[in-house]
Amino acid sequence: MDARPTLRDVAQLAGVSPKTVSRVVNAEPGVSAVKEGRVRRAIEQLGYRPNMTASRLRRADGRTAAIAALLEDIANPFSSALHRALEDVARERGVLIFAGSVEEDPERERALVHEFARRQADGLVMVPAGDDQAYLTREIDPDTPVVFVDRPPVGLHADAVLADNEAGAAAAVHHLVAHGHRDIAYLGDLRSIATARQRFTGYREALAEHGIRRNAAHVAHDLHTADAAETAFLRMLDGPRPPTACFSAQNLVTLGAIRALRQRSRHTSVALVGFDDFPLADLLQPAVTVVAQDPAAMGRLAAELVFRRLDGETWDPATHVVATRLIARGSGEIPGPGLQVSAST
Repeated sequence: MDARPTLRDVAQLAGVSPKTVSRVVNAEPGVSAVKEGRVRRAIEQLGYRPNMTASRLRRADGRTAAIAALLEDIANPFSSALHRALEDVARERGVLIFAGSVEEDPERERALVHEFARRQADGLVMVPAGDDQAYLTREIDPDTPVVFVDRPPVGLHADAVLADNEAGAAAAVHHLVAHGHRDIAYLGDLRSIATARQRFTGYREALAEHGIRRNAAHVAHDLHTADAAETAFLRMLDGPRPPTACFSAQNLVTLGAIRALRQRSRHTSVALVGFDDFPLADLLQPAVTVVAQDPAAMGRLAAELVFRRLDGETWDPATHVVATRLIARGSGEIPGPGLQVSAST
């Protein structure tokens, strides 16, 4: 097996010093166009790949050309869209994104932060799982930009990019009420998650605006999987007075609600609005009405904030709110008793 080509091999083939090759590889100034061309041709000819650990030690700015991203679960469509947006912005800068899933586990969050910090990532974008991020002041260099996405930090003053969760949830309730519903079930994620609490607040306050009293039997929290949501909603649908509509406050929860409705053949008679869009939602029958976040816009903004900090800009950390939008597709427009009564009078 042939030995992996080294920086010295490139220097010898290009007829330059190893220092010149190092400067070209690390995009440092001070190399003529002619020499740079020779080095790049030698790199391509030899198939040379730089050792990023050694390269980091030699870079004048001390950067590693890598951003760490701690996401809730990379398998989730929302996290995947965030990751792709971060990657698209970073790629324009020649920077890599290293991502990990925190899986709602504060210990896993801390372990990932520690590992990325040990590898000296240039910046950190994170969706926190724990209820205190003050430990970051001990883990990472104070000059390392940190941006929180989807959930605000606790115990740390830092930039955050958040969706307007309360307004989005309220829009879902207003929409269902406008279509004749007053008994609107709520299926929510873990109450330990800030976004889940915000969405429940939006749901609760929108009902109050319409003078509607919540039915405690039709409210379920801490449903972090589709199976848990399905079980909870089946219990409501099988009750003596089932809800006529449902607001499901997370995309996996929405999938569980859809399964329950189909099991009971109620998918064409019980209205549903879900928070978060998801693949194929528009192809179901009926297609699923959602309050859509914009994870791509959130990811782009988070990456831009990191790079602006790395470029030397300074400002007081701030919270940036990205609007949601309600996409009416059919499930949220199934009429309720109120609309049917008014239509007949």
